[in-house]
Amino acid sequence: MPITQSFKAMGSPCELYLDGLAQGLALPLLQMAQREVQALEQKYSRYLPGSLLSQWHGGDWHQLDEESAGLFAYADACFEQSDGLFDPSSGILRQAWDFKSGDCNPDLIESLLPKVGWQKLERKDNQLRIPKGMAIDFGGIVKEYAADKVASLWLNSGVRHGLVNLGGDIRAIGAMANGQAWRVGVSDPRNPKNAIVKLSLVNESLASSGDYQRVLTLAGKRYSHMLSPFTGWPVSGLQAVSVKAPLCVVAGSMSTIAMLKGAEGLSWLADQTDDYFAVDSAGDAIGYKN
Repeated sequence: MPITQSFKAMGSPCELYLDGLAQGLALPLLQMAQREVQALEQKYSRYLPGSLLSQWHGGDWHQLDEESAGLFAYADACFEQSDGLFDPSSGILRQAWDFKSGDCNPDLIESLLPKVGWQKLERKDNQLRIPKGMAIDFGGIVKEYAADKVASLWLNSGVRHGLVNLGGDIRAIGAMANGQAWRVGVSDPRNPKNAIVKLSLVNESLASSGDYQRVLTLAGKRYSHMLSPFTGWPVSGLQAVSVKAPLCVVAGSMSTIAMLKGAEGLSWLADQTDDYFAVDSAGDAIGYKN
């Protein structure tokens, strides 16, 4: 049986699994992985006033370290590939949409939209200036990046059978020690406690986006947390998308972009990969079911 460790980070329940190792060898590796995830949360969380991400706000120039510069480069690629829909500066719109309390202030949206725009950030030679009043949120990248980084640390330490699950963003190292694939469930977007499908992973990643718990109802209509940076309002068209890819950060960005594209998300996704599972607006399941 795999040796496991559970903890909470980045606002999500996290689970780590190592298989085929004695407990004395596995425990230090599990602890190392947990420290790495928590260190990335301390560095990039928009909720922690002392995080490096928080320090970048305010209108001053800041030097980006190599890791941060890499995340910005990946965000650039996502912004371009999504035609501007994947925009880490759109997190400021959550000032108008409080999905935790279920409150919404539509009148605030128009005043926030001028503060959205990835292209408005100033960068030169790995130096960054975020215009005053703007804010960036790497919530659509960092958790998936953390799963990949833990996997890299484990691989470099000789791990051959492991699984990282950070709130549903999953990276598998090899298969289980008995040769069987890792089996993971994808939550039903309308009944999140139940798995709508179970998928197999071997040396690959799975990430999901959807209107699960983070929703609110306004005038009898259900709204997801997937906000358009163009309108400030939630997009619609898909209930959930899960994508397989070699890297978790790639799977995560693809599933998010598909959700943000709304009704066009499935056709966009089908052009990118065959390895996806989606639930459309009518609740119909589409895609692989291995």
